Amino acid sequence: MENNTTVRNAFTMKLKPGFEAEYKLRHDTIWPELQTLLSESGIQDYSIFLDETTLTLFAVQKISKDFDTTFLPNHPIVKKWWSYMGDIMETNADNSPKTIMLKEVFHLD
Repeated sequence: MENNTTVRNAFTMKLKPGFEAEYKLRHDTIWPELQTLLSESGIQDYSIFLDETTLTLFAVQKISKDFDTTFLPNHPIVKKWWSYMGDIMETNADNSPKTIMLKEVFHLD
């Protein structure tokens, strides 16, 4: 259930073919310092789903209403994670994952 201090945020990313198991493994063993950083930056209830037919990753999270969208992309731990994940995902020149932000059109609590 969403509260008045968070908003839902959703986006897609794209996995490269053949890396489904590796993507899952890397997230099953997510670095503790990255997990802490995400939580402390205002991200809660974060899930990533995989459409195995298109290799589209669908991410949904709750973020604090005052979430600073510029903080994480500039943090050294996030940059290191992007570099670590860059070989198995479609990325931008700076290794950040190519993302498409999604517009919420329906919600039911």
